[in-house]
Amino acid sequence: MTETPHDVRTPEAAPPPERQTTPFLVLQFFIFPMAIVAVCVTVFVVFGLIASEGKGARDYLGEVRSGGANRRWQAAFELSKLLLARKDPALSEPGFVSEVVALFDEAGRDDPRVRRYLALALGRLADARAVPALLKAVRADEPDAPPQDAETQVYALWALGAIGDPAALPDLVRLGISEDPGIRKAATHALGAFPGPEAHAALLRALGDATDDVRWNAALALARRHELAATPVLRQMLDRQHLARVPGLSDEQREQAMLAAVQASDDLGDPTLRSALEALRAGDASLRVREAARVALERRQ
Repeated sequence: MTETPHDVRTPEAAPPPERQTTPFLVLQFFIFPMAIVAVCVTVFVVFGLIASEGKGARDYLGEVRSGGANRRWQAAFELSKLLLARKDPALSEPGFVSEVVALFDEAGRDDPRVRRYLALALGRLADARAVPALLKAVRADEPDAPPQDAETQVYALWALGAIGDPAALPDLVRLGISEDPGIRKAATHALGAFPGPEAHAALLRALGDATDDVRWNAALALARRHELAATPVLRQMLDRQHLARVPGLSDEQREQAMLAAVQASDDLGDPTLRSALEALRAGDASLRVREAARVALERRQ
């Protein structure tokens, strides 16, 4: 799946800070990789390029384990980046995943960014051995659960979706109706990776969510399943005037939402969306949207 977290804020100790809903990088969970690109840009602009030449996964694990306060989260970030290539020989070592899981567990009292980037790393490792630790991180509302950083919950939800282990499905369904829109959005995105009637029913329910980007995540996931119930939400996402009324969206976020909806319309193949695609091809303000609509219409022919 496409991956990519936005502006990573350090939360207050308790209660967790209230996160934004639509402005919370609307593409963060249906075009997740782009959000990670945004993080990369932010990190490098603010902190500069990290001297990482020649370092491998084990080097970064060592720095997460024993580095200075500021270096630990940077090393976790570098590790999550390194895992995208999946070329490091350490990844084939039997104990590597268990070491990352142990560090994730131990980082509960550390800078929250350490756990967030380790959650990304675990998602990219895509190993079911990480699921119990990640589930523990998302169960903040359970009795006697230790306090959890709200953003870390979101990262852990993404990782659970990336791993796709069925053991996570009950928690994802439950969190899909959380009171927190950010949690609902992340859970809905993750549910898109799961087959079967339980995930399907949760996605259908999310089409009626009060928060725009929860509905959008659900519609995009259902379009990949050729579920025509996604059509009304996709039609809204293809309507620039409708998106202009969604509070907090930047021009770039509107464009990305429309591009995602064009792709989803192509996946869905509903002929009733053809007129919306034709309108975009004929005169949308974005060249990228016009081109995407042209390509989608040509494939239909």
